Amino acid sequence: MLENVVVVGAGVAGTRAAETLRHEGYDGALTIVGAERHAPYHRPPLSKKFLTGKVHRAGVDLAPQFDMDARVLRDASAVGLDMSSRSVHVRDDGQDLSLPFDGLVVASGAAPREWPGGPVPDGVLMLRTVDDCLAIRDRLGSRPRVVVVGGGFIGAEVAASCRSIGLDVVLIEKASGPLLAALGKELAPRWAELHRQHGVELRVGVGVEEFEGDGRVRGVRLTDGSRIPADLVVVGLGVTPATDWLDGSGLRVDDGVICDATGAAEGGDAVVAAGDVARWWHPLYERHLRTEHWDDAGRQGAAAARTLLAGPAGAETYDEVPYFWSDQYDVKLQMLGVPTDYDAIEIVEGDPEGWKFVAAYGRGGRTIAVLGTIPGRVYAYREAIEKRAEFPPSRPD
Repeated sequence: MLENVVVVGAGVAGTRAAETLRHEGYDGALTIVGAERHAPYHRPPLSKKFLTGKVHRAGVDLAPQFDMDARVLRDASAVGLDMSSRSVHVRDDGQDLSLPFDGLVVASGAAPREWPGGPVPDGVLMLRTVDDCLAIRDRLGSRPRVVVVGGGFIGAEVAASCRSIGLDVVLIEKASGPLLAALGKELAPRWAELHRQHGVELRVGVGVEEFEGDGRVRGVRLTDGSRIPADLVVVGLGVTPATDWLDGSGLRVDDGVICDATGAAEGGDAVVAAGDVARWWHPLYERHLRTEHWDDAGRQGAAAARTLLAGPAGAETYDEVPYFWSDQYDVKLQMLGVPTDYDAIEIVEGDPEGWKFVAAYGRGGRTIAVLGTIPGRVYAYREAIEKRAEFPPSRPD
């Protein structure tokens, strides 16, 4: 019987875990450690409507679903985990605290990769938190020349958002095009063309040599020797799981906290992990996955809480098909499943040229993922993915 649960992380994974604990009947002590000073909020709008000002600050707050009756530490950082004494070491307002637990939820999320070249001039920013977004948004009113470094989803969405409010935008990507790693060589070029059609200048197959400026960024010099004028640079190089505080704890960490299919962390008793910090074993894909997607993080948080309450003997396997979406201009990309290591791809509905289509990814003759730009249509293929249907999948009625 649990009597004292600590949740490290106040994002969607930690919040849904805490809410689920209460909803499922846990009535013991509950402490939530949040690294930010803000109450929980939605991250997806930060690179989209909140960045452009279409959504106000209050519009991104994560509305509580249940009264959590919890002690909440905000702007506090977990700095260590001692499994022998079963306590989390926390730095809170200049004080060191030791939080004992008999159940622990690790939901500390991920941190953006820092620019590897050292200090950067003013005006070179990253986007991860609401404060990051506000700092970028404050500069957009002066109509800056924007350079986005990194063509993953954050970079592509920031480029689209800035272009949608009429700013000059250059998107730099070292690979041959944006979103290549996520979508594959067959479909990623469609999104490159989408950005070009909307006036974004794409510079691909090239990296950044340095940021130029006299204390404030004035330009970006590329590895091909060219220079791009810039008043604002947004760097999106991906994220790394926030696991430093787990060093020496005994939990198995390898690009995230390694978990079984129930969310139980390897190397710790009554410890679960969820969200961007966690790599769960997925029985459908027969591998550990760390998905970094909002929808998955919330569902994992709830599942991890149920695992904690059920204990090892009663915990249930979590095998939900991963899902994410990305809004760029007037196109909503939705992906159900994980296309990693696909060996076949086929358009199963519509036409990519008209931006109303569904594409299926296959591996070993089986359907593993479906991408769609027809809102909600990917859900019709959930059963095909769950049952490893023959590739290409039949079109659902």
